[in-house]
Amino acid sequence: MKTEDIKELIAILEASKLEEIEVEENGRRIRIKKQSQSSSSHAQPNLESTEIQMAKGAQANGHLLKSPFVGTFYRQPSPDADPFVEKGDFVKKGAILCIVEAMKLMNEIESDINGKILDILVENGDPVEFGQPLFVLEQS
Repeated sequence: MKTEDIKELIAILEASKLEEIEVEENGRRIRIKKQSQSSSSHAQPNLESTEIQMAKGAQANGHLLKSPFVGTFYRQPSPDADPFVEKGDFVKKGAILCIVEAMKLMNEIESDINGKILDILVENGDPVEFGQPLFVLEQS
């Protein structure tokens, strides 16, 4: 299943009253489930407030690039390689900024704008949530 297909499933789930979607294709199964309001507020009370603060700061200073998946954030393609980008780098739309490993799939996350990396908000190897800000960019 392609990244675009997964994003479409997430959008369908968010726009509907459904609680979860499960799809099987070519022997692979993916289930996307909404997190209940009560469990999300207890499970990660600080993440939401942190995201709101980051979003407010980023709106004033730049563009937020958010994670399209729940997974593990990697700054480089392999442990012994250099990071894709560093703070201060200029990137073009479509440039690979990081990898988010989700369900044992390495998903390359691309810049959605031309700009300068103002900040990298996640440490290498950290778990990330869907919609969590990863980078702040200044559009050019």
